[in-house]
Amino acid sequence: MLKAFILDNQAVARNLLGSVLTMGGHEVVGDSNTNLSNLARMVRLQPQIVCIDIGEADKDGLETLERLRQELPKALVFLVSAKLDADTIQAAQQRGVHGFIVKPFNGTAVLTSIRNTIIRIATQQKAAKVADAAEDNPSH
Repeated sequence: MLKAFILDNQAVARNLLGSVLTMGGHEVVGDSNTNLSNLARMVRLQPQIVCIDIGEADKDGLETLERLRQELPKALVFLVSAKLDADTIQAAQQRGVHGFIVKPFNGTAVLTSIRNTIIRIATQQKAAKVADAAEDNPSH
């Protein structure tokens, strides 16, 4: 069970996503609007998953993602949005977003996205360790 925190300006969306995550076996340790003052509270809770709706993918929204990645570098960050275009996805990925959750929520799709992201990252980390071990012990 991973600890999750939800940042979204819509209380209904926070509640709905929280229910989906809880039913999927995750522990929702908190939720709030995306006001930067709530970032400190979230950092204290050390969630492993952060679901964030930044609103418009403008300077402020993208800055929020950057701050989030600085404060919680190991957390899996999922961008939540009703509209995900190619530019938004690219800008988010450049700022360390691991996955995407589309509104309106489909519980199965949300949990599948999170599970697949966890598997992808675990596989990448395992491959990196194998590569590092091969460099450390070259067998000639």
